[in-house]
Amino acid sequence: MNSTIQIRIDAKIKKQANKTLRDMGLDLSSGIKLFLNQVIKAQAIPFKIRTVNGFTPEQERIMNKETEYALKHGKSYTSVEELHDDFMKS
Repeated sequence: MNSTIQIRIDAKIKKQANKTLRDMGLDLSSGIKLFLNQVIKAQAIPFKIRTVNGFTPEQERIMNKETEYALKHGKSYTSVEELHDDFMKS
């Protein structure tokens, strides 16, 4: 027994997805069926979710914490020369 799903999606995304799937020999409906079957098989989203920066949300959280710590506790310099001199001592 078949069922129908209706979704609202940005026209540009639909067009790009159609082209990509067509290049792979699939239509949009087959691509969505493939995705849903993989969700069932994996019991999860079948790929890593990434932020706009290309990292997983967890990677981005870690980097943000490290950046906050470095800004709060890290060494700072008043000039490039001071940084260079400190670097050359190491």
